[in-house]
Amino acid sequence: MTANSADTGQSRTMKASEFKAKCLGLMDEVAENGGEIVITKNGKPVAKLTAYHERPKSLFGIDKGRLEILGDIISPIEVEWEVEVDPDRVLNP
Repeated sequence: MTANSADTGQSRTMKASEFKAKCLGLMDEVAENGGEIVITKNGKPVAKLTAYHERPKSLFGIDKGRLEILGDIISPIEVEWEVEVDPDRVLNP
C-alpha cells in the first residue's frame, strides 16, 4: 500500500486486520479520492470498499402526468395503407 495509490484513485489491497484499525479514515479517503480498497482474509479477497455514486434517474416514466392522450389510441384506424393496396410498390418504387 503506497501513498501514491490513494492519491490517484487506484485499487489497492489491505488485510482485514489493518482495515479494521483504519476503517473510518479509509472511508473518508475513498469518498474523497475515489478508487477502491480490496479487503483480504487469509490472503483471499472478501470485500471491496468503493465510493458511493448516485445512479442517474431512469428516463422511464419521466413524462408521467405531463402528457395527455386524446382519443382512442388502441382501436384500428379506418385509413387503408398504400402497402395493403399495392404490395409490389414496396419492391418497385
